[in-house]
Amino acid sequence: MNLFEQISNDIKAAMLAKDKVKLDALRNVKKYFLEAKTAPGANDTLTDETALKIIQKLVKQGKDAAQIYREQNRRELADAELAQVCAMESYLPQPFSAEELESELKKIIEQTGASGPRDMGKVMGIASKALSGKAEGRAISETMKRLLAEK
Repeated sequence: MNLFEQISNDIKAAMLAKDKVKLDALRNVKKYFLEAKTAPGANDTLTDETALKIIQKLVKQGKDAAQIYREQNRRELADAELAQVCAMESYLPQPFSAEELESELKKIIEQTGASGPRDMGKVMGIASKALSGKAEGRAISETMKRLLAEK
């Protein structure tokens, strides 16, 4: 079962369970999935990889919105946003720990033969693709800078 079908089934389950937060979050995700499926050139298909990128984007947007709500002392809106983020995060792969990320980046640095900070661009392109969905771009970048500076 692909991610699109899983979300559709979980929407039905959330309706039966009367879980409004999860239902709202999943309906929003499905809306973006349908937009991606019907986009020009998509041929009415949605790969799990594309679906994961959509969910990651929505999670990031939700966290950013919650942060803004907190800054504006709108705690109830921030809590509602974070509840939906939690519902969406359950579909994402488990993120790497700091140690796992560092280990993977060291392997990529070795493969590319990077020798210092000037090779950052070359290594980041490969690392971003290889670690997509398993680590945030910011964490990849910061760890990569530190590792390359040590060389």
